[in-house]
Amino acid sequence: MKHRNVRGKLRYTSVKPEMMGQERGREWFNFSHHADGSVIMRAQCEIEEPDPTVLRDITYHIGPNMVPQNLLVHITLGDEFCGSGWMRNDAENAQIICESYGPSIGRNSEVRDAEGPFDGFGTHPIVGDGFLTKIMDTGKGPHRRKIRTFLPSPDHRGASPPKISVVEMTLEYVGEEEKSCEAGTFACHHFRFVDDSDDGMGGKKHPDYDMWVTADEDAVLVYGSIDGYMMNRYELVELERG
Repeated sequence: MKHRNVRGKLRYTSVKPEMMGQERGREWFNFSHHADGSVIMRAQCEIEEPDPTVLRDITYHIGPNMVPQNLLVHITLGDEFCGSGWMRNDAENAQIICESYGPSIGRNSEVRDAEGPFDGFGTHPIVGDGFLTKIMDTGKGPHRRKIRTFLPSPDHRGASPPKISVVEMTLEYVGEEEKSCEAGTFACHHFRFVDDSDDGMGGKKHPDYDMWVTADEDAVLVYGSIDGYMMNRYELVELERG
């Protein structure tokens, strides 16, 4: 095959006092890197805590130069079908298109003006958060910039039927750091998502979200940390490159 695969698994744990160190979910991922510079990200995410449980399946096509192409999403909530859908970046017409269905929304067809440049599709898998950091110019050293993404769900767990949402956050590059996890020790870039919007993401402020991402072209998330009301940790436990 002409493409190159990067596969792995993340473990989700809690640092809430009543669940300290307990596993609360997991994520399997695969990135296929193609010769033209495009990437297809596939991820399956299981969230057991808090209830209701979430099972999320994602396929995301990213074109050369990190330009989003299309996104497929299927959400199971509490072991029942919640919704599925498809989003597309119609760059020629500067529009975002969504076709989806869910028991609570019925058939949903949307077309929204992109209203200028944006940075990607927000997919909710943790590895997708890490890969999005490739839009940052780490050569500038530590700095911040606003980012704008289109999401299929504004819910902080992505636990709603797919519909177009737009979210603006601040992405901060903190600097170079070495980070150890169960999968090994890696040279990383440290990034931080900051929700400094007036209304918050989906009407609720998202706590600061620190990420350590491999300092190479694969941009694999090694470790993630969110405090606030979430109190979650994400750790790379398996990694295969080939």
